[in-house]
Parts: sequence; structure tokens; C-alpha cells
Amino acid sequence: MTLTSPAAPAAAPARPAARGRRPAVPAALLRNRLAAVALAVLAVLLVAAVFAPLLAPDDPNAQDLLMRLKPPAWQHGGSAAHLLGTDQLGRDMLSRVVYGTRVSLLVGAGAALLAGVIGTVIGLAAGYFGGWPDRVLMRLADVQLAFPSILLALAIVGFFGSGLWYVILVLGITGWVSYARVVRSEVMSLRSRDFVTEARAIGVTDVAIMRRHLLPNVMAPLATIGTLHVAAAIVAEASLSYLGLGVPKETVTWGSMLADGQLYLGTSWWVAVFPGIALMLTSLAVNITGDALRDVADPKAYRR
Repeated sequence: MTLTSPAAPAAAPARPAARGRRPAVPAALLRNRLAAVALAVLAVLLVAAVFAPLLAPDDPNAQDLLMRLKPPAWQHGGSAAHLLGTDQLGRDMLSRVVYGTRVSLLVGAGAALLAGVIGTVIGLAAGYFGGWPDRVLMRLADVQLAFPSILLALAIVGFFGSGLWYVILVLGITGWVSYARVVRSEVMSLRSRDFVTEARAIGVTDVAIMRRHLLPNVMAPLATIGTLHVAAAIVAEASLSYLGLGVPKETVTWGSMLADGQLYLGTSWWVAVFPGIALMLTSLAVNITGDALRDVADPKAYRR
């Protein structure tokens, strides 16, 4: 009698390799070199805004007429005490650029948050209920789009007066339409899904459905729009301050620095160039981050 060895257990089927799986958002952003550089720039700006009193070498409003219009330290006549030179009143340019970061980031983040809240609520209501609420709310959005946003902001600021919180309020009120339209279109495609129908069948209220089931599904496009709106709000605040209708003059802003420096471009270029570079780098970094977030949130774009 021949002895036979027991049959070996069947090998477990190999798992198919995960293909097309997207990494976490931070890891995906860091893999994009351009986005990583933009995030590094934003991190530096955030540190400068938070620790401005520690990083700025001088008081941004301290005047010294004997040191007016001094060039940057690397030019002839410059001083190591004022690395980026001084303006027409002898104020240190580096300190003013650092302190201007505070206002720009605060206005950008505050306006984007306010506009996002208003637009999300309107978009959820319009997309979920449809019918006459949708028609009324979208016609309201069309009416606002008929007015140029900067002119509408100028009119509101001129009526209420200048001030930091007024500027945030104005830019938030005038920027909600893009949020509302995107949220509305997403909710209209989600409201007929099975999970929404089942939630209605078991008696979940409309507000709870919108808050628990629909809102989490629109957060990805909202984050992208919000990031891009931060850059738009920063530029809008600089425009209002440039025209003298934004933040009060005693508060350092890049827009008011550009307005002060326009008269000295031919002789003292640094008075306007350095705040302009700071404004450009901030807007560019925020826009690049927003584009990268959009690519990460879109699976097809990420696979490409």
C-alpha cells in the first residue's frame, strides 16, 4: 500500500493590486512639486502673520523723516537697519510688508468663510427643494452677477464706511454666488440617490438630510472654491485699499502701500515693488494650491 501525502491546502487567491487608488490629500499635494512650493510659501506667510511683532525689525508706523526713501540694503546708500529700504515717511518697508500679511490673510480667509457659509446654505436649499425656491434663489444669484463685484463692493463700502470687518463683510456678501451654483448642481445630482430616499422613508427631516448626508458630499468642491476665493478676496481688498476705501490708513495693508508708492516708481521703485511682489506671491501660491486641491478631488484628473 502506497502512502500518499495529504493534499496541500489551496493557495489563497492573490489580491488584485489596487490600481488608481488616491493617496491622502496632504500626501498627494506634497507629491506635486509646484503645490509643495506653494504650500511652503503659504506656511511662511502664515508664520509672518502670526509672529509679525517678533519678526518685524521696527514699528511699521514709526516715522523718521531723516531716513526717508532710503534704498534697500544691497544698493548704494542703503542701510543694514532697513533691509528693504524705507518709504516716503521713513518707515521700514520690511516691517510694513510683514504686518501687511496679517490683513491680507485675515481678509482672504474671513471673506471666503463668510461667502462659503452663505453660498452653501443657499445652494443646499435650492438644489434640494427645487421648484420655486430654486428659481427665486438662482434669479437672485443672476441679479448679483449682473453687477461687477468690485463696483458692488465699492458701493457697499462707500455706504457703510471703511473698516477691516466691513471689508470682510462686503467681500463675503459679494462672493457667495460661485459656492451656491456649485453646491446646487452637486445636490441636484445627489437628491435622487438611494441613501437620500431611504433617509426620507425612515422619517429623517429635510434639514438633517442636508446636514448629515448632502453637505459631506459637497465638501471637496467647496474646499477648492474656497481656496481660490481666498486669493480673489486678497486682491479685492488690495484694490479697495489702493482706492482708499478699504481698511483705514493707520492699518498697514499692501494695497495702501501700493497707493503710496505709485508716485515714486520712477525714483524709489522699492516703495511699490515689494508690496506688489508680496501680493503677487500670495495670490499665486493660493491659486496653485487651489488647482492642486481640484486635481486631487477629481479622480479622473488625478489618474491623468
